[in-house]
Amino acid sequence: MNQSDLDEIKETIEEISLFRRVIAWVLITIIFGYGIYFLVNYYGMGSHVMDWIHLVFRWAHVVLGISWIGASFYFIFLENSLNRTENLRDELAGNLWAIHGGGFYYIEKYKIAPGELPKKLHWFKYEAYFTWLTGIILLMLVYYFNAKTFLIDPAIANISSAAAICIGSGTLIGGWFLYDILCRTSLIQKKKTFALVGFFILTLISFFLSHVFSGRAAFIHIGALIGTIMAGNVFFVIIPAQKAMVKAAKLGKPLDPNLGKYAGLRSLHNNYMTLPVIFVMISNHFPATFGNTFNWAVLAGLTLGSVAVRHYINLHEKGQHAAWIIPFAVIALLALIIVTAPVSTNSKYNKTVSFKEVQPIFKSRCISCHSSSPTDDLQKIAPGGVVFDTPEQIQKMAQRILVRAVQTKTMPQGNKTGITDPERELIGHWIDQGAKITD
Repeated sequence: MNQSDLDEIKETIEEISLFRRVIAWVLITIIFGYGIYFLVNYYGMGSHVMDWIHLVFRWAHVVLGISWIGASFYFIFLENSLNRTENLRDELAGNLWAIHGGGFYYIEKYKIAPGELPKKLHWFKYEAYFTWLTGIILLMLVYYFNAKTFLIDPAIANISSAAAICIGSGTLIGGWFLYDILCRTSLIQKKKTFALVGFFILTLISFFLSHVFSGRAAFIHIGALIGTIMAGNVFFVIIPAQKAMVKAAKLGKPLDPNLGKYAGLRSLHNNYMTLPVIFVMISNHFPATFGNTFNWAVLAGLTLGSVAVRHYINLHEKGQHAAWIIPFAVIALLALIIVTAPVSTNSKYNKTVSFKEVQPIFKSRCISCHSSSPTDDLQKIAPGGVVFDTPEQIQKMAQRILVRAVQTKTMPQGNKTGITDPERELIGHWIDQGAKITD
């Protein structure tokens, strides 16, 4: 057994050991977390602790996501900006001079690998793994543990929590396998055709989920699907390809350049998927998108526009100026703004609506959550700090109520309190007429 074999065995043992430690810490964290949760819940602080758990995982997800996406953007920039023609050694594919933070940097890319590998080689993988892991934990905490409130909308599809969770998780797993199968066909060499087919499939999945889940949950699952594909690319393709190249270099065997090209292509796919997934991450704050009747089409339009912007940036870094792309993206955005614009109900209702007529609706449909002392079984703190305990508080939030409860119908969450369309319309008329709280 030579030294290369020993090094490979040592590396494998270290990776298995690290994996076991990670799994052990995850299990310990889950057990400890549940123990703390039940303890504080016993003392009436469960909701408070869950809020902090959500906050910590959101923070970790965002920080790790920035690290992963930032690395993706940087290395695609390097690939696009390399000098590939002037004063290059035979073994180099390109180089680049750069300045940042008061220092000068010189980067070289080898065509395949250097003649002798350095002792220390940095791997970019854990950012991807833990971004995906924290994202899945958040998906479970927010949507799967509270499926009846955030995942299911009876007005869209009256299904059980178990069925909804199976559909959601099945979509993530099935979506990855479908994408991976497409990548293993000759279609992957036809980049434009591959992109169109992928976009069409993603739109079909969006359409399906929007007719099964609440709009917000459908959007989040599309984001989770894209994130799963990106993490899958790193775990199943990019890192194994890099390990194979490192192994061959250590053994002094010929390196297969196709490994690097294939991994690079999957990395490029990830680069184009970053902007759509970032949009989905922030979309739950904007009900005009996920609350629209044709929310799947809105998501498709925003995905297309954001991919176009990413493509323009990539081309620009290569020195190619496709000026037509930016006007296309702007027109697409303006079109979505126009299409999603709400229609006023004021002209359709001539009778004056008094506050006395709508106040009972707020008491029966909204106060259980939006109160200084919520009675809801899950919401123990008013969402967003919005309370409707007094007429003045309701009047102050009139425009927000119009958007969430009347126009997009995204409140109450999952229509948990059973508000009816006539009640929503009555509130809309009251707000259109000035939201007066006095006769």
